[in-house]
Amino acid sequence: MTAFQAFRIHNDANGYRGGIETLQADALSPGEVLVKVAYSSVNYKDALAGTGKGKILRQYPLNGGIDAAGVVVASTSTAFKEGDQVLCTGSGLSETRDGGYGEYIRLPSSWTIPLPQGLSLRESMILGTAGFTAALALVRMEDNRQSPALGPLAVSGASGGVGMLAIDIFTRAGYQVHAISGKSAHFDFLRSLGATECIDRHQLQFSGKPMDSARFGGALDNVGGAMIAGLLPLIVPYGNVAICGNAGGIELDSTVMPFIIRGVSLLGVASAGTARDLRDQVWQHLASDWKPRHLDRIATQEVSLEQLPQVFDRMLGGESFGRTIVRVGNI
Repeated sequence: MTAFQAFRIHNDANGYRGGIETLQADALSPGEVLVKVAYSSVNYKDALAGTGKGKILRQYPLNGGIDAAGVVVASTSTAFKEGDQVLCTGSGLSETRDGGYGEYIRLPSSWTIPLPQGLSLRESMILGTAGFTAALALVRMEDNRQSPALGPLAVSGASGGVGMLAIDIFTRAGYQVHAISGKSAHFDFLRSLGATECIDRHQLQFSGKPMDSARFGGALDNVGGAMIAGLLPLIVPYGNVAICGNAGGIELDSTVMPFIIRGVSLLGVASAGTARDLRDQVWQHLASDWKPRHLDRIATQEVSLEQLPQVFDRMLGGESFGRTIVRVGNI
């Protein structure tokens, strides 16, 4: 393998910085599967890592990018052979090992997912960690007896990548979705993805009561803080609230009443460390019965490695919309 390009992040005596570098194969983190990367994606976590505005990396230097999809070029694992199309999300990428912002990546075979039939490499990265998180939330909810009969699912932070994909995925799975967003200019777009109702976060007033009239069969909360506290009293008996974000704060000011009177369940969704068997289950759903119908519309931007710093700044400034995918190599 010849030298290749990567967006590499350092934190040393010269300060915190990230940029394009030329690397050799021996610089990559170890793993049984060597992959030529075709696509990655940009998540909020990537923007924090790439700029140093969040403590994401646990060692330095590393290539950024928590998602990767490409083609196997070499493998010492009997599970994979040259030419196989594969993907990986989370699993320590851009935290403890090199991530997807490089033309090549080495992966442990235990974290490498064969690209499911029904998805292209590009589609898998439009989904990426965001789509995986939304689908994982629904798996967890349905494992706890969530069903469309309980009523609509609320999705907070609906204008973000996870929120948009959740609308599309939940609708595909047979649910009505009520989208909650502070960006009312995007409501028509959210309806086009399948939302049956759009609720302006700025006009959403919670009563503050421990219990209120049930309004939602369940919810996926991307916001945290006051949002999750306000949603819990509005969930029907034995509905589920899955939480996967904290853009609105890490505090939870609530009471036990929704839990002990209505049997509401609060489910944590941590996609990065998901067990392999559950990963396979989620990706099979995403490639088949839960595959979003509007992936090309949700992918609003495709960029190169060189354009990443500008993308990070826009995302951290609240100016991004939809999913940004990164074209890493020509495959």
